[in-house]
Amino acid sequence: MPLAVGTDAPAFTVKDTNGNTVSLSDFAGKTVVLYFYPKDDTPGCTKQACSFRDAQPDYKNKDVVVLGVSADDEGSHQAFTQKYNLNFPLLADTDKSLIKAYDVDGGGYAKRVTYVISPEGKIVHVDSTVNTTTHASDLLTALGL
Repeated sequence: MPLAVGTDAPAFTVKDTNGNTVSLSDFAGKTVVLYFYPKDDTPGCTKQACSFRDAQPDYKNKDVVVLGVSADDEGSHQAFTQKYNLNFPLLADTDKSLIKAYDVDGGGYAKRVTYVISPEGKIVHVDSTVNTTTHASDLLTALGL
């Protein structure tokens, strides 16, 4: 079961697409969309990533940070990002510590679950019934953004 709304978002520090260290605390004071997905460059995951890519201006205008997370490594994330011109960071959770902390372990991969984290670090929205094609716009609507 995903973590509940109202829960403190578990802190994390992992590498992103470019090998930079990224921590949840880096985004204190901002709303963060942390979306977990099973695997780079697969049909559903590609549709979902491209929906966030295409909606990125709307998220930036609302000062919302989008972070994608899977168990794939930095090299896989780099290839995926380049192939689809993704314009937001992907986090490489190769040891699955983030996947476990957010309770989205699907047995070696991340279940498709999205968390919205408030500027204060609380989970304010959980989406585990994702339409991969329209996820980014659906989320904006659900949040009233």
